Amino acid sequence: MQFAWKLGVVALVALALVALPGSGGLLDVVLTMLSIAFFAAIAFMAYRLFRQYRFELETLPDSQRLVLYASLGVALVTLVATNRLFDVGGLGALAWCALLGGASYGLYWVWTQYRAYG
Repeated sequence: MQFAWKLGVVALVALALVALPGSGGLLDVVLTMLSIAFFAAIAFMAYRLFRQYRFELETLPDSQRLVLYASLGVALVTLVATNRLFDVGGLGALAWCALLGGASYGLYWVWTQYRAYG
């Protein structure tokens, strides 16, 4: 019951942001703030993980480290370029999915190679 009440409050706030007159600008501000908070949380998590696993990262072979950092870079650039890729149309959305899929596979490959030696 408590979950339904909280969901109702969130739905009411969302309705107010969309339906009230002049709230289009406010909605843009709220969505921008949420996006900034999301990417800041990802950056903080990446920083914490880097600090926690620094030794393991430094002991990876050069090829695995290259794939790891290249995959992270491709994922970051793809997320930053999301609007531009989606503005292109279906081909841009397909490229977005392919880039994130390739970056995810690179991260998975490095993880499986790391676990194979452990």
